[in-house]
Amino acid sequence: MNVLLDEQEVRQGVNRMAGDITAAFQDKSLTIVGVLTGSVVLLADLIRLVDLPMRVGVVHASSYRGATTIRGPLVINSDLMPDISDRDVLVVDDIFDTGNTMVELLSLMEKLGPSSVKTAVLLRKKARCEVDLQPDFIGFDIPNEFVVGYGLDYQDAYRNLPFVGTLEPDEINSTPP
Repeated sequence: MNVLLDEQEVRQGVNRMAGDITAAFQDKSLTIVGVLTGSVVLLADLIRLVDLPMRVGVVHASSYRGATTIRGPLVINSDLMPDISDRDVLVVDDIFDTGNTMVELLSLMEKLGPSSVKTAVLLRKKARCEVDLQPDFIGFDIPNEFVVGYGLDYQDAYRNLPFVGTLEPDEINSTPP
């Protein structure tokens, strides 16, 4: 595995994002909704760093199953999401790849009547974007490589790494530790 963003770089990027989010929502109460499971690490760090009154919830959205790296149909479970009507909402996700997941999530959320909805992602792959939407807060732009760590996984492994790394082709085709 190659280190793309080391632990210090990730920490600096998350701190910068938290400052930008705090400034953007100044004097507002915020509802932060993390997209499970990849955003858990980022979500935990952001809610400790964003200096605003807030509520926190999660939504589960997945389009990848098992060992595949090919996108399938998106399945959204919003049962754990708090009421967002008349609230300022920040959707937090680990990666903005094609953008399709975020577009579908925002479509669902708009139907629930929030005052505003903004998005924050740790990573964005500009080269893969298939939608007109862009995240409001971005930790890092990265190349089109398969990444793991800091919440991102391959077959449910590597989420616990404190850095973001890229897997070699032979690592992608093997069973993770």
